[in-house]
Amino acid sequence: QKHVVESGGGLVQSGGSLRLSCVASGFHLGGDAIGWFRQVPGKEREGVACIGSSQSNAYYEDSVKGRFTISRDDAKNTAYLQMNNLKPEDTAVYVCASTHGLGDGNTWYPRVICQPPYEFDFWGQGTQVAVSS
Repeated sequence: QKHVVESGGGLVQSGGSLRLSCVASGFHLGGDAIGWFRQVPGKEREGVACIGSSQSNAYYEDSVKGRFTISRDDAKNTAYLQMNNLKPEDTAVYVCASTHGLGDGNTWYPRVICQPPYEFDFWGQGTQVAVSS
């Protein structure tokens, strides 16, 4: 059965850091693009960061630029989201997803897949991140 599972969420004070992990099971992440999204009750899902199959090609939502870093270790079948200088407004459920798209490899691809309708193949259940002020 193919799926991804997130971990690493928790409660942290403002200014703190967390590293989220996204482990794929039943398939290889290598060759897939990865996205991290966040959801807050009553708000639309938001694309936070996306990366193509090449680590050199990544997109970040404006509010997290310079604070969050998306990366991947295909040998471990795992993707990561390093979150530094966390703010209370980063509080959300963070969800990872993977997709294998024809546009992968193009510089515009991560930006496009991080926008609605978020055409990803496999979605995780999410991990809660809470940032206290």
